[in-house]
Amino acid sequence: MTAVRQATANDANAVSALAVETFGLACPPDMPRADIESFANENLSPERFTAYLTDPTHIVLVAETDELLAGYTLLIDRPPSDPHVDEAVTARPAVELNKVYVRASAHGTGAAGTLMRSTAEMALAHGARGVWLGVNQLNARAVRFYEKSGFTVVGNRRFKVGERWCDDFVMQCVLRD
Repeated sequence: MTAVRQATANDANAVSALAVETFGLACPPDMPRADIESFANENLSPERFTAYLTDPTHIVLVAETDELLAGYTLLIDRPPSDPHVDEAVTARPAVELNKVYVRASAHGTGAAGTLMRSTAEMALAHGARGVWLGVNQLNARAVRFYEKSGFTVVGNRRFKVGERWCDDFVMQCVLRD
């Protein structure tokens, strides 16, 4: 059974460890390990998660199975900073689903779907009409999951991991009319 709850500052270390463990799963297979580690050090540290967890514009949800963190999401409630994304996202007000990661051992268990439904409910509770995200164009598994969760491709963006630029799809899910 998967339970989803909002993370607290006490979860920063555990969520950081989960983030570091799972980030590489979303990267292209030929992504250099050094670039993955550089991104993780800059964006997925315990200090960074402490900042996310204490910032009122950020919401971190965690999925737990048998008291083990199985996955997490990070919602950010602010307009897109990339002008291409800002133009592509039409369901306003919108929140960014900045991070969606589930441990490999939890793939296929339903944990990701439960976490995504709870994340959509949280976005709605915070007044969002839509949710948008960026996903690497080569991550077919994630793209299928997002499509199954109601997202459609609305644009493209470039995303830097370490020293490498990646091509992402921008996907949007309309939560309410």
